[in-house]
Amino acid sequence: MATPVLLTKLFRPAKQSNFVERPRLIDKLDAGLDRRLTLVSAPAGFGKTTLISDWIDNSNRAGVWLSLDKHDNDLSRFLTYLITCVQQIDESIGADILSALNASQAPDQDLLVGLVNDLAQVKDDFILVLDDYHLIEAEPIHEAVDFLLDHMPNNMHLAITGRSDPPLPLARLRVRRQMTEIRAADLKFTTNEAASFFNDFMDLELSTAEIATLESRTEGWIASLHLAALSLQGRENKHDFIAAFSGGHHHLIDYLVDEVLLRQPPQIQSFLLKTSILSRISASLCDHLLESSTSVENLEQLEKSNLFVIQLDDERQWYRYHHLFADFLQQR
Repeated sequence: MATPVLLTKLFRPAKQSNFVERPRLIDKLDAGLDRRLTLVSAPAGFGKTTLISDWIDNSNRAGVWLSLDKHDNDLSRFLTYLITCVQQIDESIGADILSALNASQAPDQDLLVGLVNDLAQVKDDFILVLDDYHLIEAEPIHEAVDFLLDHMPNNMHLAITGRSDPPLPLARLRVRRQMTEIRAADLKFTTNEAASFFNDFMDLELSTAEIATLESRTEGWIASLHLAALSLQGRENKHDFIAAFSGGHHHLIDYLVDEVLLRQPPQIQSFLLKTSILSRISASLCDHLLESSTSVENLEQLEKSNLFVIQLDDERQWYRYHHLFADFLQQR
C-alpha cells in the first residue's frame, strides 16, 4: 500500500515579520557548500529552522525541504518522503524506488544505490534540508543517511537541523573537513542583532544599556528574547521588568516546561532539577551530591542533546547550565 504523503511537510516555513537578517551566518553557510554536510544543532528556541529557511530563500542553488516528525521512524516512509521531496527538482528521481516501496518491497542497499545514481543525474546543484532530525530514532534511517553522505554526488549538499547531534559519523566528517557546524554559540543573538529585534521590529525603544542587560541575562537565546519582547509591549516601566527578568518569568516557564523539561526521560528530569543548585557541575561533584554513579552518562546525554549545558573546559570535565535555564530549574 502506498504511503500517503502530507505535502505540507515539504513546504519551507514562511519568513516571520520580525525576522532579523544574519549575514554573518549566511556567509558561513555559503562557505560550506563545497562540503557534504551542514549541521545546525542547538537547543529549542535558537532559530535553527528560521536560519536555514532564509539561507535557502537567498541561495542561488535549488533547495528542497523535508520537515520530519516522530511518525517518520520507518525507513520505507522516510524514503518515500525523501524521494517525493527531491522529485520537486526532477520528477524522475527515485520513481522506480517509489514503485518498489509501494509494492511493499523492504528497502535494501540496492534501492539506496539506485537513489544515489538518480541524484547524480540532476543537472543543477541543489540542497536537501532535513529539519528536526532529532525526532528520528530508527537506526535503519541513520544508516541510510550515512550511506547517502558517504556516496553523495557532487551536485548535492545535505543540511540537517536538530536539537541534538544525529548518530552519524560526525567526527570523521569533521576531520575530513566535509562538514560545516552551526552551534548555539553561533546562533545566539549578538547585541546588535538584539537591538535590531527589539527596536526595529518590536518597536520597543529600549536603550543601549537595557538591550545589553537583556542580551547578557538571556545569553543571546532567541526564544527568551522574544518572550521578553512580548512581555515588554505596552509596559510603562520597562526598566523594572528588565531588571527582574529571569528564568522564573511565567512565559519562559511555560515554554521550558513544554518544549524542554517534559520531553526528557524521568532520570534526566531528576538530574537537572537536583543539580541546578550548583554554579558549576562535574560528574564527580554530581555523583557526590546525588550519592550516585551515573553522572558521567547523564552529562554525556545532556551535552549530546544540547540541553542548555555549556562546556567550561576542553577536557569536558566542567560545565554550567544556561543562566535562565538554571533559574527555571531552581524555581521548579
